[in-house]
Amino acid sequence: MFQGVFTALATPMQENGKIDFSALDSLLSAQLKAGVHGIVLLGTTAETPTLSPQEKIEILKFCTKRLHGKLKIIIGTGANSTQAAVENTHQAKAFSPDGALVVTPYYNKPNPSGLIEHYKQVAAVGLPIVLYHIPGRTGLKVPVNVLKKLLQEVPQITAVKESDYDMSRVMDCAVDFQNRLDYLCGNDDLFPQYLAMNAAGIISAAANIFAPAIVKIYNLFKQGNATDSFALFARLYPAIKACYAETNPTCIKYMLSKRGFGTEAVRCPLGPVSPEHKNALDKILDETDPAWMI
Repeated sequence: MFQGVFTALATPMQENGKIDFSALDSLLSAQLKAGVHGIVLLGTTAETPTLSPQEKIEILKFCTKRLHGKLKIIIGTGANSTQAAVENTHQAKAFSPDGALVVTPYYNKPNPSGLIEHYKQVAAVGLPIVLYHIPGRTGLKVPVNVLKKLLQEVPQITAVKESDYDMSRVMDCAVDFQNRLDYLCGNDDLFPQYLAMNAAGIISAAANIFAPAIVKIYNLFKQGNATDSFALFARLYPAIKACYAETNPTCIKYMLSKRGFGTEAVRCPLGPVSPEHKNALDKILDETDPAWMI
């Protein structure tokens, strides 16, 4: 159901912090031109925690109007309150997305029974669920046996965005659930490993900038040309790592600003990229093949 490269879309902003809808329109057009297979709206890269409820609605109206019928749309609806996650998913459903991205509840770290009930209630809204597993941000690492039970009890979970760096656990999941769901890479720097494990694709923050290259990496691999796919990844690797020199999406928004998509502005508690990292990012952009960037 969810195959290919999905860009976790950033939210361009003006210097005063207001959403720059003109830049957002340009960013959507560039993503479509790059051939991405889907867009994730209101994910972490969108700075969703700092967006007001009204701004979220405005973004969904603006983007879905331009994207429907052209690619897959996933909307982030997760929260560490089950009631809030359910309400978010109801709200998202009104925009007819292909799925809802639902992160495991963060900070309160639910036990297995609570985690299963959380996803049952969200799934009851009626959208296909992409479970987002990112223990480095949530503080909750879901054991494979718990995930297995969760998938048994919540059939509406059709995909997992996996951002765990424990590759032994990742391999266990890739093997155990290969015929059950779409396993999506959530770590740009590990994309080749995931492709080798028969991942369905990637939800990528780096694709905000490097969508043409990431789409090509995916397409080459799927065409049976793993050697050229990895060779391109290896050449892009320094740029991918640079995207995360500071907390996402600060570096991505700086690079977007240098490519003409809004300003580098992020909302507090995120702050500007350091001068040292800006210099490094400028060097990356200067040295990267323009055909690899939007």
